[in-house]
Amino acid sequence: MHILLLGSGGREHALAWKIAASPLVTKLWCAPGNAGIAREAECVPLDIADHEAVIAFCKANAVEFVVVGPETPLAAGIVDDLGRAGIKAFGPSKMAAQLEGSKGFTKDLCAEFGIPTAAYRRFDNEAGALAYVRAQGAPIVIKADGLAAGKGVVVAKTLREAEDAVAMMFAGHFGAAGAEVVIEEFLAGREVSFFALCDGETALPLASAQDHKRVFDHDQGPNTGGMGAYSPTPFVTSEIHDQIMSRIISPTVAGMKARGAPFRGVLYAGVMLTEQGPKLFEYNVRFGDPECQVLMLRMMSDIVPAFLAACDGELKHFNLRWYQEAAITVVMAAKGYPGDYRKGSRIEGLDDAAKIDGVEIFHAGTLAKDGAILANGGRVLNVCALGKTVTEAQARAYASIDRINWPDGFCRRDIAWQAVEQERG
Repeated sequence: MHILLLGSGGREHALAWKIAASPLVTKLWCAPGNAGIAREAECVPLDIADHEAVIAFCKANAVEFVVVGPETPLAAGIVDDLGRAGIKAFGPSKMAAQLEGSKGFTKDLCAEFGIPTAAYRRFDNEAGALAYVRAQGAPIVIKADGLAAGKGVVVAKTLREAEDAVAMMFAGHFGAAGAEVVIEEFLAGREVSFFALCDGETALPLASAQDHKRVFDHDQGPNTGGMGAYSPTPFVTSEIHDQIMSRIISPTVAGMKARGAPFRGVLYAGVMLTEQGPKLFEYNVRFGDPECQVLMLRMMSDIVPAFLAACDGELKHFNLRWYQEAAITVVMAAKGYPGDYRKGSRIEGLDDAAKIDGVEIFHAGTLAKDGAILANGGRVLNVCALGKTVTEAQARAYASIDRINWPDGFCRRDIAWQAVEQERG
């Protein structure tokens, strides 16, 4: 098959690595890709926001299947446009992508179909939002309704923080994404990431994972797109797994079908394990980044037939096999991230770092120039490792990081600490 992968981050490098391993693939392109993806696929300088350009490339190169990595083109309806051009694509329609594109849409779906989630209200004006926040008190959660690159959520611990977040969003800090806000009750508990492949009717659960959103050790500092992840998580027991599937994932798939927007693609549920049971706090309509990296390392099955089955409504006849080993990914970011950071710093030692047993390094924001690898983003590298235990995988990942020479980079040193503590007893 001729396959085109869209995206340029660590998630897409992991997907390219996994797709390239499929015997079904005769040619793999990635647009626009990065320096690491170039080892797995031919990178092409397409603007993936230009749907007509993507379609023209597919037709010129006899592309049979497109895999969409990031959320923005999904929300813009690229799968619909490709479908109208007769090109099969993995990912939800524009209507179904509202599960990520609009927080309010998802909250209303939860209310309609009895899916457990935090109590909430939607506001399109600052005065009403401020009045509600003051009536509810803190802690409280303020969310920009639309897509904000994973940064449109403020968990306010004080009333002042909540008021500032409301003011910031309505002042246009997130552009059109913050024109409406969703204000939710704060959910106490343990956060996990839960993924399922969906074909519009059937949902096939993937391995469990847990990510780390805060930028610094001990979960300090501002939220980020994700500073690391591991799989499996000991906190998703078989009982919790069944509860998430029966109370959250399955009703969502049924609800979307009932609304005339069947969900096909990968559904990523951010779930809080509360004292009252699992509750949904957000949906994404694509693989998590960096959770995708650990899932691809642990997936034994060929991913291409799974993607095709999701597109073709055949998941009820499908299953996936997983390696028993644990996987971890540690994000190396440019100093200053998630705020201002410098691009163009040189990264050395990657080949030596990759020699450690069980290690795979995925590139997120890199650029190859004059034979060197340069940082070209906020989150720059994903240093991943497999191990018999999470503890072993963690040790391998950090041993690899210690071989990388990048003075302008940093990482958290405690990724997977909860699972490591659990293993130590």
